[in-house]
Amino acid sequence: MRTSLKSRFMPSLRTSRLGQGACYFGLAALLAMTAATAQVAPLDATGLDGSGNAKSEMAACNSGKTQQDRVACATEVRNANAEKRAGKLGNGNDYTANAMRRCEVFKESEDAAACRARVEAQAQINGSVAGGGVLRQSDIAVPAAPR
Repeated sequence: MRTSLKSRFMPSLRTSRLGQGACYFGLAALLAMTAATAQVAPLDATGLDGSGNAKSEMAACNSGKTQQDRVACATEVRNANAEKRAGKLGNGNDYTANAMRRCEVFKESEDAAACRARVEAQAQINGSVAGGGVLRQSDIAVPAAPR
């Protein structure tokens, strides 16, 4: 006489393997998505608060919540705090004028005009600050020299 271990309360071996495989797949997908979203940070997420409080900014540096390494972050906090005490630290909202001053280094008028065109958003912009840099590219048509 043969006895079967199957019952209506125990799933078959094939069903449990299928369910187990689906469970592992779901777990792997969840871990992959968690890892992918953990590496994405907003462009302006520096980890520092906007209050200018040196103690809280230094604490953020030491906790590793910033995009910089600890030494560079601590140096930036100390330098900004020294400039704040000296009254040299402005609000820094005049970004366009700041960028235009960088174009003054060009001696040729064509090069300076090309620099201003890139700054004034007439350029194709690629990259991000968080990714290591912003590249601005503009195309200028130059007529061929007469023969």
